[in-house]
Amino acid sequence: MDVARSHYHLTRWLFQRALAGIYLVAFAAAVNQFLPLLGTRGLLPVPAFLEGVGFWSSPSLFHIHYSDTFAMVLAWTGVALSVLALSGFSESFGTPVSMTVWALMWALYLSFVNVGQTWYSFGWESLLLETGFLAIFLGAKNVATPVLAAWLLRWVLFRLMLGAGLIKLRGDPCWRDLTCLIYHYQSQPMPNPLSWYFHWLPARIHKLGVLFNHFTELVVPFGCLVPVRQILYVAGACTIVFQGMLILSGNLSWLNYLTIVLAISCFDDRLLSNFIPINPGSLPPLSARHQVAVIVLAVGVGILSIYPIRNMLSPGQEMNASFEPFHLVNTYGAFGSVSRERDEVILEGTTDETITSGTVWKEYEFKGKPGDLKRRPPLVAPYHMRLDWLMWFAAIDPGYADPWMLPLVGRLLQNDPAVLGLMRTNPFTDRPPRFIRGRLYRYAFTTRAEKRATGAYWKRTLLGEYLPPISLDTPGFVQAMERQGWRP
Repeated sequence: MDVARSHYHLTRWLFQRALAGIYLVAFAAAVNQFLPLLGTRGLLPVPAFLEGVGFWSSPSLFHIHYSDTFAMVLAWTGVALSVLALSGFSESFGTPVSMTVWALMWALYLSFVNVGQTWYSFGWESLLLETGFLAIFLGAKNVATPVLAAWLLRWVLFRLMLGAGLIKLRGDPCWRDLTCLIYHYQSQPMPNPLSWYFHWLPARIHKLGVLFNHFTELVVPFGCLVPVRQILYVAGACTIVFQGMLILSGNLSWLNYLTIVLAISCFDDRLLSNFIPINPGSLPPLSARHQVAVIVLAVGVGILSIYPIRNMLSPGQEMNASFEPFHLVNTYGAFGSVSRERDEVILEGTTDETITSGTVWKEYEFKGKPGDLKRRPPLVAPYHMRLDWLMWFAAIDPGYADPWMLPLVGRLLQNDPAVLGLMRTNPFTDRPPRFIRGRLYRYAFTTRAEKRATGAYWKRTLLGEYLPPISLDTPGFVQAMERQGWRP
């Protein structure tokens, strides 16, 4: 196969700009959230993490130097590079400059992910890194698009979709009896404005939705590997329609958007020329060095795919795992189990010096997750609100919150501006709270009649105490936090 001759110039043009848009969102999230979550005064400080890991186990530029200023320089550099790639300006200087821009974006984001601990442990982080690494080798508009690179992108899409389908079949029985969607829209990590409406669709529609899910994740992926363009078109279109439905029904960060970006690789210039008014003309072939690099890349991906494929075929399939520290070839899967109920941790504070039966508690509101019963679930995707997502996990199992919940309480007790920037409201603008507690509620969507009567999207029932009242004077609290690297 001649890796230089192809009909994928418009495919590359669209793919690169769409992927740069995802990178832009990811780096913008780092600008806004990295310091309160992972900075020197963050909930899980990077300096403490770096003391226990070496470079080759967790490659990151932060091994060379860490400071909050340096972290923000890297995040803003990522934003700038993303804008250059999104605008196409980086391509104006030829393939070497374009490839350098893509390589820098990958290296910068790898640096954040590999020190991000639980805050960066989501599958779409690895998916962005794997896809971003392949994008380095696509070249720029002044040379032909390598065919092998397009096939490697489809290989990512194949593993992503099939892995998600297999984990469902092996996991929760509701995927097999077709009832998962009866619960999913309400219990998913972060519902969006349409989730309430999806939840109340008839049960038969939910069952048809599960069938379409199985078809798209278990059958369609094989079409991504068939060298017949009509079949590729259908596979790409089915994937995009399916991901579009997921986007309409919930906030899953940039997972669905990035999957759509990967599906672009199923289309060629013959199709895209009907929608994109660009004529790339006749382009020179890749340089010999570039062709060799793409071939070496394909061989490397093939070798690194062994463990992900073994995992995907294993009865004990693991979701969202990377088998090497550079996240070059990973395994994926989502929603192997679906919660039947939705529980929420609600943090409350009081300025009372002593807690009594008459103590007035005020609730903190988060930007994305449910809290206020009358607040319509917001639209936040493809942006990723890391704290809100982890609060969802914390309600499922307190073990998920072990490393960071008490540091979060400590910062709220100080009215820490950086951490409060992650919240929607601060009920204590005049002075910090004296105590903070956590309560566990069961949330459920209101019925149509309840919504008409009350205007509320949610109703809730108190399940019990999640965190007892804590203050900075609670014996051993500050000392325990300091042992985790927390700075008062």
